[in-house]
Amino acid sequence: MAASVAWSAPAQGIAASLAKAAEQGDAMAQNKLGNAYFSGNGVPQDFKLAIGWYEKAAAQGLPNAQFNMGLMYDYGRGVQQDYQQAAAWYRKAADQGFPEAQYRLAWMYAHGRGVRQDDALALALYRKAAEQGLAKSQVNLGYLYENGKGVPKDYQQAFTWYSKAAEQGNADAQNNLGTFYSNGYGVAKDYAKAIAWYELAVAQGDAAAQNNLGTMYELGKSVHQDYRKAAYLYQKAATQGDSDGQTNLGRMYDKGHGVKQDDIQASFWYRKAAEQGDPVAQNDLGTQYFKGKGVPKDLKQALSWYQKAADNGDADGQYNLGLMYWDGVAVKRDYQQAISWYRKAAAQGNLDAQFNLGHMYEHGEGLQQDFGEAARLYQQAAEQGDASAQVNLAIFYQTGKGVAQDYQQAAAWYRRAIEQGKASAENDLGVLYFHGDGVPNKSRVAAYALYATSAANNPADPNPKNNLARVVEQMSQEEINAARVLARDMAKPGQVLTALDAYLARPTVKEQP
Repeated sequence: MAASVAWSAPAQGIAASLAKAAEQGDAMAQNKLGNAYFSGNGVPQDFKLAIGWYEKAAAQGLPNAQFNMGLMYDYGRGVQQDYQQAAAWYRKAADQGFPEAQYRLAWMYAHGRGVRQDDALALALYRKAAEQGLAKSQVNLGYLYENGKGVPKDYQQAFTWYSKAAEQGNADAQNNLGTFYSNGYGVAKDYAKAIAWYELAVAQGDAAAQNNLGTMYELGKSVHQDYRKAAYLYQKAATQGDSDGQTNLGRMYDKGHGVKQDDIQASFWYRKAAEQGDPVAQNDLGTQYFKGKGVPKDLKQALSWYQKAADNGDADGQYNLGLMYWDGVAVKRDYQQAISWYRKAAAQGNLDAQFNLGHMYEHGEGLQQDFGEAARLYQQAAEQGDASAQVNLAIFYQTGKGVAQDYQQAAAWYRRAIEQGKASAENDLGVLYFHGDGVPNKSRVAAYALYATSAANNPADPNPKNNLARVVEQMSQEEINAARVLARDMAKPGQVLTALDAYLARPTVKEQP
């Protein structure tokens, strides 16, 4: 939550009349004369004289001058910087209902500057200023509701306050409304409305909105997917110093999306964001050093950036740091450190960490063997679409390892792995059809076709070839002919399950028991 303040200044040519009224004790004139000295408008700029006149007006209880005194102490203009004094002056003006002072004092409570940090007091003061229509206070009040600071998290209240500020043209609020519509926070998800709000903020040059609108174009959300437009918007955000924009622009150069692929540019932008503390960029920069992409290969630098990313809570960084410890790369091998980082990453949903931990529990590598825990972790990774985890989970269900034996669940997970092109799952599903376990019908034809498809897709695996040889011994020539036709249909891209289901719905041969 950024705090910005603008001082008013008198018009040229009235400094002399202001001085006369100020010397006669007119508080408004004293405050305006302070403004004149602050800005150098009609008089030489002099912060000490400015604060002198502000103090005279403030002593008479003028809230504008009390607020200006707070600013002078806050920023150390004409006086030694003193946040406690700044807070004291802001409080005097805030108690008189001056919205800018309420906003500044709220900000100090939110950040613990000059006062003890207190989200509840920040909330109360932001609310007072917000209810007077101060847009930036409405934004910060919305932020507290959005993040549950000083108040229970309430997206609808956040949306309400962001809307009030956005209607006044506040770019931060417009961007935040775009985010709420994009994610369905406190309102029905609506990408078109999200884009409309982002565009309003982008028109004001808001860097966060430029980044967010870039994401909509990159992903094609309610707009035609356009990598070039996305890269253009990321570039605008990045050049303003927005770390998310810098990270995203780095990724576009990394992948060659919307720009010519350029590892040096990718590393440049990752570094910009990483040095600002962006954990995603820190992980990505670590990977650049690990692979020697755009920078000289340097495993110690890779380890250092992975450590930073991991310490900042990035799940990929935690996983990569775990790998470094597991393999002893640029650091002494330490299985317990590896496991610790894998756990942190897995808890955040990193599927690679979930799979690795599952494998370790299954085989007792670095951990006490625990099939139940292995199954739980495989399940988590499988539900996120990891094909290897789907196969392993299917095997657990097929064999009753760590879970109650359930052939139908096994078949379902093998099918999901096949949808992703996992050749070993084709062989494993063939075994279920051969035995008639967990599938609608026992079918040697289906088993043959699945074995043949698996063998073709993974020639190095001997299992489907061996299974194919065994099933052929039990088949009639008519069944073999039908199986070969089915295998040809399965060989078409993405048609393994479609062809299988079509055959089983209308089999071309009556199989013998």
